Amino acid sequence: MQAWQFNGPGTGLTLVELPDPEPAAGEVVIDVRAAGLCHTDVGIVEGWSAGMLDHLPLVLGHEVAGTVSSVGAGVTDFGVGDRVGVVGEGLGGPGVGRDGGFAQQTIGRVAELVPIPDGVGYAEAAAGTDAGMTSFHAVRVVAGVTEGMRVGIVGLGGLGMIGARIAVLTGAEVHGAEINSEVHGFARDLGVTSVVGGADELAGLDLDVVVDFAGVDTVSAAVAAVRPFGKVVLVGCGEPKAELDLLSTIMKQVHLVGSLGGTRDDVVQVYELLRSGQLTTMISTVGFAEIGAGLDRLQAGAVRGRLVAVPD
Repeated sequence: MQAWQFNGPGTGLTLVELPDPEPAAGEVVIDVRAAGLCHTDVGIVEGWSAGMLDHLPLVLGHEVAGTVSSVGAGVTDFGVGDRVGVVGEGLGGPGVGRDGGFAQQTIGRVAELVPIPDGVGYAEAAAGTDAGMTSFHAVRVVAGVTEGMRVGIVGLGGLGMIGARIAVLTGAEVHGAEINSEVHGFARDLGVTSVVGGADELAGLDLDVVVDFAGVDTVSAAVAAVRPFGKVVLVGCGEPKAELDLLSTIMKQVHLVGSLGGTRDDVVQVYELLRSGQLTTMISTVGFAEIGAGLDRLQAGAVRGRLVAVPD
């Protein structure tokens, strides 16, 4: 099979021929129908987050959806032809701890598999395994957003737009900050009350919580935007370091917490929201042969929403 392999920082991705995978006990082989391209992949290729990987070379691609093509010993809950998304087990999942979805086939462990409901496409399902899961977990679980809360969302990209919509569906009053004015109208269509260009413009809204999906020079602005005893949840890592206004954080007694990934149950709930039509995703696609170039586009900031690779 063909696969895009990562050999180390500074090398980019290399298109290689690898043996077709064989399922061990408790595993299935998945014919990949969609694989999301993520800023985490960009960070790995550039080197500043390559430490997440426990071995090289490795096939990247941690957002995977496809069709089961064979099953290993003891697998009874899934069969050939089933449509599934793969929820990685922390840093041991596909594209991080083992070969992932930037390939024609990949391995899925039964505990990681989530059935894709009828009416949900492969591209949506792939994005749901990471972008959807991460956003849902950050907003509903870590931030604890409930009906009536005043919520700020910083960065209305692939994750932030999903997070904003999930907060709206929860019954929160949502305010967004996004430097790309082209997506402001789409955010309002999703139910976001107001959208500003910079995170610093959220100051004065007395927000209960701010979820930062940008992770650049936005942390201190998020602290300034929340009320005393409010919460700031860090999800995005657009840059490895950021400045923090320590005095404001301490004086306001802000709860500052990071959020990484999520759980299989988060993906189940995201898939249900997608199936019901309440949650929509902004997705653009590239062919399998364009994965390397797609990561370059992502790094350059030339992607709106989520970028997903599909078979050529």
